[in-house]
Amino acid sequence: MTLPPMMVDIAPIVPEHIESYRRALDIVARERRYLTLHEAFPLTETRAFVLGLMEKGDPMFVALANGEVVGWCDIQRHPFSAHSHRGTLGMGLVPDYRGRGVGARLMDQTVSQAFAAGFVRIELNVRADNLRAVRLYEKAGFVREGVLRDAVFVDGEFHDAIAMALIDRGHPSR
Repeated sequence: MTLPPMMVDIAPIVPEHIESYRRALDIVARERRYLTLHEAFPLTETRAFVLGLMEKGDPMFVALANGEVVGWCDIQRHPFSAHSHRGTLGMGLVPDYRGRGVGARLMDQTVSQAFAAGFVRIELNVRADNLRAVRLYEKAGFVREGVLRDAVFVDGEFHDAIAMALIDRGHPSR
């Protein structure tokens, strides 16, 4: 079921968003279902992460509601030259903003920016039981490439993850 849209702006992250981003990250991490983290890193580490992405030119967008970060999407370029055409997508939305099209808008902006910046392959792993996210990624064109059995261990339980990727070799900048 799709809920009514909300007034949410999608914008590139700027340093002024970092504290709010960390709060949103912590909310999603503490759900212990969607992210590898189970709580956000301290603010100094979070700031270093975001500023590092900005310095490298890796795309990161945030969803803003009343000036507060309620979601994010980033794509980190692989550090080795033979793999530098690849990036790994990470994203999250705080609970009240799920199912309203915010994640699709956020991911669309970030993926578009990544391809414009020369990425060819964007990849991700998603827990197999996160059906809403799997549907979102498939709708955006991501293709399942395999299952990582028992890839996640949380609260005494193993969970499979699905490896997915989106490839664009035809961007005019390449």
